[in-house]
Amino acid sequence: MYKFWASSYRKYAAVSERGGSGGMDNPNYRSGSFDGLHLPSDDDDDEMVDIAGATLDFSSTDDVPPLSSGVYEDFSSRGAGMNGNGPSKLVDPLEDPLPGVGTYEDFNTIDWVREKSKDRDRHREITNKSRQSTVALLHSVSDAFSGWLLMLLVGLMSGALAGGIDIAAHWLTDMKEGVCLIGFWFNHEHCCWTSNETTFLERDRCPQWQSWAELITGTSEGPFAYIMNYLMYIVWALFFSFLAVSLVRAFAPYACGSGIPEIKTILSGFIIRGYLGKWTLIIKTITLVLAVSSGLSLGKEGPLVHVACCCANILCHLFTKYRKNEAKRREVLSAAAAVGVSVAFGAPIGGVLFSLEEVSYYFPLKTLWRSFFAALVAAFTLRSINPFGNSRLVLFYVEFHAPWHLVELAPFILLGIFGGLWGALFIKANIAWCRIRKTTRLGHYPVIEVLVVAAVTALLAFPNSYTRMSGAELISELFNDCSLLDSSQLCGYKQPTNTSDTSVGNSLADRPAGQGLYTALWQLALALVFKMLITVITFGMKVPSGLFIPSMAVGAIAGRLLGVGMEQLAYYNHDWLIFKGWCSPGADCITPGLYAMVGAAACLGGVTRMTVSLVVIMFELTGGLEYIVPLMAATMTSKWVADAFGREGIYEAHIRLNGYPFLEPKEEFEHSSLAVDVMRPRRADPALAVLTQDGMTVGEVETLVESTHYSGFPVVVSQESQRLVGFVLRRDLLISIDNARKRQEGIVSASQVVFTEHAPSQPADAPPPLRLRGILDLSPFTVTDHTPMDITVDIFRKLGLRQCLVTHNGRLLGIITKKDILKHMAQITNRDPDSILFN
Repeated sequence: MYKFWASSYRKYAAVSERGGSGGMDNPNYRSGSFDGLHLPSDDDDDEMVDIAGATLDFSSTDDVPPLSSGVYEDFSSRGAGMNGNGPSKLVDPLEDPLPGVGTYEDFNTIDWVREKSKDRDRHREITNKSRQSTVALLHSVSDAFSGWLLMLLVGLMSGALAGGIDIAAHWLTDMKEGVCLIGFWFNHEHCCWTSNETTFLERDRCPQWQSWAELITGTSEGPFAYIMNYLMYIVWALFFSFLAVSLVRAFAPYACGSGIPEIKTILSGFIIRGYLGKWTLIIKTITLVLAVSSGLSLGKEGPLVHVACCCANILCHLFTKYRKNEAKRREVLSAAAAVGVSVAFGAPIGGVLFSLEEVSYYFPLKTLWRSFFAALVAAFTLRSINPFGNSRLVLFYVEFHAPWHLVELAPFILLGIFGGLWGALFIKANIAWCRIRKTTRLGHYPVIEVLVVAAVTALLAFPNSYTRMSGAELISELFNDCSLLDSSQLCGYKQPTNTSDTSVGNSLADRPAGQGLYTALWQLALALVFKMLITVITFGMKVPSGLFIPSMAVGAIAGRLLGVGMEQLAYYNHDWLIFKGWCSPGADCITPGLYAMVGAAACLGGVTRMTVSLVVIMFELTGGLEYIVPLMAATMTSKWVADAFGREGIYEAHIRLNGYPFLEPKEEFEHSSLAVDVMRPRRADPALAVLTQDGMTVGEVETLVESTHYSGFPVVVSQESQRLVGFVLRRDLLISIDNARKRQEGIVSASQVVFTEHAPSQPADAPPPLRLRGILDLSPFTVTDHTPMDITVDIFRKLGLRQCLVTHNGRLLGIITKKDILKHMAQITNRDPDSILFN
């Protein structure tokens, strides 16, 4: 059974005006003017509007001609013969489609039913023609194969871009600390690969790589060298961050942020022109590298989902099937979201589950298969590029030598509780800070804000080696299991007095902590506080910023601290009841790296509320397949704890903050109101504006349209009976009347507008009627006035409706729109109903 959605919203001309006058209002349509109506072209996704910023720009409309442009003039010239001496012809949009009818404006929601119906009609026509000729059969085969070809191209393009981003970010991150003398384009690791002068204890130091202090002062030791490296680190961080925010501000305001909240909204049917355009892709790719390299507390994983969706949207224009159908395009975007996670983490299966669980609104079985294929191609492409230089697809490969024990479930659940508390606290703090940014003068100075945060981050991060390194390096260090050949400070244990204490293999038995480990623990504790505070103000700035890596870093630090504590507890108290039988002296009982991995999953789950996809991503990310149960326990606990403080994840919270018309399927509606309580018109409002099926003239229809700002009108049998016939959209109505005046002889203000199948008889001297049945929706969704609102909300969620008409005994009473429902739900939860900006 198909899952249909019917929705189409009209945007507000001035989005900065809060509220409006109801769900179907549209102030963009001005009286006596068609300037507000645009016919979207194939490349209209390159319009840019900074919805997340303080300024909106609707001026870039070069590729979206208005009604009065040559598109319509050219169309009307085809019917020039009608204005000659020949007999006049009735124009029916159903038989002779008009340009612009069935298209959507910016900040509107698509009509899922209409799009699916168009695709079925197209497929039926191709199938019928395929039986008639070989050429048509080949066309049918190519049409069926085009979806798989598109997935192949999306996977190849996204994988190549992700590989380039990884390599460039690694290179620029190392450039803050020094430069390679044999080639400035080499990062630190690649520079020292060929060197024969590296030592075991200082494996990262080689003559070919020099710090900025060595280049400028000639020495790498002493306070002056330290200060010089410190200053150069801050200068590069400020330069990278300034370049990133300037490029975003100047060329692509949509390239800022994570992108996942907007992707979720777009996949639900909402249209944001330019958000997935080519300029957004170019600028986001460049600035993502710069933002990550600047040392800001952000990741590249969320923005890579946006990058993959941009690739998919651009490639959709190569195939007519996807270029001209918004519903089909959203199936491709769902697959692209899976590709983004696949290339971000090297987790193709986790990517498919992420798209299914977290971002997709409509995910049929066919999209599941294509997502799997695209994620496979993207992962293969990334593996071929080998950006990590370790011949592995996974980002943080781990190889723990000791299995986990049932007793350790208690600390794992404790980490889940910490992750849930941190997630709930982070969401509330970050949304509060973003609200301050939107409502105060802070939002008017994004460049200064980014520079100040970058300066503070660099100033505080440099002295601590664990905050100075990139987020990915930090997590890799924390996941690491200490071995005999490990020189990390986290492995600064006291050496065993006799060799019998050492376990078999490359792993070591539990040992007492040494001075190096105590130093590392203090630094990690400071890094934990720093990361928790700085991530709150960093996420949401006007640079590309992901949340996966910073959240995982917070959890990994907390997990490592707890893991070392458990390890020392077991070492000094191995005769306790909880350790007896499985943790004997000299055994490798506790693995701190495992605790770091579980903590990372718990904190990421608390922030995003992901469950199944998160566990799969984590074991794909680390290769730790046998640790699924600890990951599941911590992830589920973090979700329960975080849900106790609020059911919204960070992405849903940002959707609500930006006022997008998104009905969250996870949110419960528990109020006992009825449809009649939410519908418009209310008791004190004017009567509902309606059209009659055959009793109004063109002039009367135009007067009604000019005197209201509604985005659509119900059509009834007569004003007296109010029996419902259908629903017509304002945009389609205006386009049809405007074209009829140009193309059909005799259409004047006195011409009768007819929505019936056959025009009624008229006097001989009457002007010809205007038939508009082709633009009439004859099956609008209706509910009765006593339908409970919880059922109505469920209908809107599952069908993706844009509006629903309310009847009583078959007579039209009012209308409920998606915006009406969102406002009603906001009022119930004591939120500002005017915060719903878009319709």
